[in-house]
Formats: sequence, C-alpha cells, structure tokens
Amino acid sequence: VTIDDLIEKIDSGKVTILDVRPESEYRQGHIANALSIPIGELLTRLKELPKRTEIVAYCRGPFCVYADEAVAMLAQAGYKAKRLAEGFPDWKVKELPIEVSMN
Repeated sequence: VTIDDLIEKIDSGKVTILDVRPESEYRQGHIANALSIPIGELLTRLKELPKRTEIVAYCRGPFCVYADEAVAMLAQAGYKAKRLAEGFPDWKVKELPIEVSMN
C-alpha cells in the first residue's frame, strides 16, 4: 500500500492504521489516529484490532521488517492486512497529519 493509497483508505473510513514500532518511537510521532501495538506485543493484543476492517501496518520504512512480520502474523490470525510500502519518516516528510503523544 502506498502513502497515496492509505490516504484514500483513510478518507473512506475503512482502514485501521497500525504502528508496530517501539512505543517510545510512537510517542515521538506517528500517523494521525494510528494504533500503537509494538511488534513484540502483537500476538497477545490481537483482540484489540477489528477483524472486519483492513489493517495497514507500518514501521520505519521499506527496509524495516516489523511491518512485514505484523502482516504475516495478522494474516495467519485471519485478519485482512497489508503493509505501508513507505514508513513514518516518508509520511512526515510529505507533511501529512501526525500526532505526538506526551505520556
């Protein structure tokens, strides 16, 4: 899924955005409305994700394997999942909506 594809999905309201980077990175900045479930916690927190909505997982970029691992885990558990081809740094460079968590 490209950034442009993800924007279309967000506009349609039919996607869950999943940030699988470590929580400290999520807090420093993430795609607006993304859920934070670090890759190491994903299997134990699957119930937090909707089964009927497509999930787009992202991490640091095209060479970061966390998103690939997340998509494999989600698919095996019966979720419809894809990875964002780019990562958070690419999203931020394009000046798309981001959020920072202060807690």
